[in-house]
Amino acid sequence: MSPRRNIPRRRKGANRPRDDESALVNRITGGEQYENGPDGQWAIRRISGAAAVKTYRCPGCYQEIPPGMPHVVAWSAYGDGDDRRHWHSSCWNRRAHRSVRYPRR
Repeated sequence: MSPRRNIPRRRKGANRPRDDESALVNRITGGEQYENGPDGQWAIRRISGAAAVKTYRCPGCYQEIPPGMPHVVAWSAYGDGDDRRHWHSSCWNRRAHRSVRYPRR
């Protein structure tokens, strides 16, 4: 008798290729995605840890995002990009559920 398999089997269609149109748009825009939220429409780009080379300050928790940490860059979808901010991924996902923290003096 074989031992029990502890690794779940792959679901059908889990690795199906994306359609050509969305792959082309993703390549042209540099990986930008658009999200609607209670605070408006945002263009976001997810930054990998290897691509994160500078230290940023997250506007959600006001803590530093160190180099090498994956994070999210977000800006107004119809703006010129001057309001672009770097967020922790978890802070970006919970931005509508909590208020902004200000630095201590």
